[in-house]
Amino acid sequence: MGEQKDYLRSRLTKDIDKQIAQFTASVSYDIRLYQEDIAGSVAHVKMLARQGIIKQSESEMIIEGLNTICSEIESGSFIFKEELEDIHMNIENRLFELIGDTAGLLHTARSRNDQIALDIRMYIKSVVKSTIAGIKGLQNALLVLAENNGHIIMPGYTHMQKAQPVLFAHHLLAYFEMLQRDIERLISCHKTTDVLPLGAGALAGVTFPIDREFVARELNFNKISINSLDTVSDRDFILEYEFASSVLMMHLSRLAEEIIIWNTEEFGFIELDDAFASTSSIMPQKKNPDVAELVRGKSGRVYGHLIALLTTMKGLPLAYNRDLQEDKEGLFDTADTILSSLNAFAGLFRTLNVNSDVMYRAAERSYMVATDIADYLVGKGLPFRQAYVIVGHVVQYALNNKKSFNELELGEYKQFSSLFDNDVYNISVEKSVAARNAIGGTSPEQVQEQINRAKKIAGEESV
Repeated sequence: MGEQKDYLRSRLTKDIDKQIAQFTASVSYDIRLYQEDIAGSVAHVKMLARQGIIKQSESEMIIEGLNTICSEIESGSFIFKEELEDIHMNIENRLFELIGDTAGLLHTARSRNDQIALDIRMYIKSVVKSTIAGIKGLQNALLVLAENNGHIIMPGYTHMQKAQPVLFAHHLLAYFEMLQRDIERLISCHKTTDVLPLGAGALAGVTFPIDREFVARELNFNKISINSLDTVSDRDFILEYEFASSVLMMHLSRLAEEIIIWNTEEFGFIELDDAFASTSSIMPQKKNPDVAELVRGKSGRVYGHLIALLTTMKGLPLAYNRDLQEDKEGLFDTADTILSSLNAFAGLFRTLNVNSDVMYRAAERSYMVATDIADYLVGKGLPFRQAYVIVGHVVQYALNNKKSFNELELGEYKQFSSLFDNDVYNISVEKSVAARNAIGGTSPEQVQEQINRAKKIAGEESV
């Protein structure tokens, strides 16, 4: 029916340079906002007709055209044109081709500035839900692994040195708690994002009698932005998602590091399923933890996107500046990286094989009950700091004589304190674990409480 004239260059006397057109174009990546863009436009024209700004018949014609465009994009028949810069102008241009000059009514009382702010907010609201679902998938995998291996004792570490025995399930549930904080940050991000920007115009609002409340209801926004200048230039909600994603990737990277260490021949605590490992191109004996290594490596790119946007934003005056076009590629890559990492890790933990005997031997053949022996002396009336010094000497003596605590004779113990008696041999890694029965501890009772709590949390709706 016709094609939109290049009215955006009506102020200018020359066509845009081809290289500059390529430089400024964003359609290669903002194409993924087509659903949000079309949904926003449909709600906008419904409001325009409802307010009597355009005719109902015109609104219906525009909506029918937009639905046709959506079908064309999803079927792959839509032809995107780089010279039209972005997803918004490509859709509007195609609308002119389908319905003629009526398409020109679509942009009434709207700017690309508040339009793109709307699209990104709708996208982030959606991707936050997907991210939370991905986190819950990993949490559930950790929970199942913890339940199935609830009795296993392993060494707990500080400074990467064996410290005190803990239940393997307790260790796994530490990551459940980290991931739950990630969910809470994302819920906060969703709340910050859930603000309708449409109606702010280019920067000063619009002159038409629009109904922003109607549009908010149509698009499921709980709040409406207050200051039009802030509305079109605000990218805090993207930064919040980038920050929440960076912390999440940090947690996944820490977990990846442990998987990599535990998977080594030196540790041998776990074995990865063959479907989640790779081999060497030259060393046939290798079984490499590539999934964990890639998750650990991908954390850096997510951090980079956060820093890039912070750097972009730090020098911008009000209101909209074209620098803000740089907000999308990093955002999209962050979302893709987060979701793929979560899905990969959920699969890895669902298929993980735990070498429980190796874990137990590593805990038993150590001096990790030293604190328990010190507590034993405290129970006999000795101040803890004195008990600490005595047990330190016992450890050094045992090391020098290449003996474990249980291999020391009572007479050897009594060289360091007359308070030692035969009941010192009752101290074991099992009793050490069981004794830590305060809230949050590693005793079987407390870990079961943590599992019960985690199950309840995992089943709750978030946003």
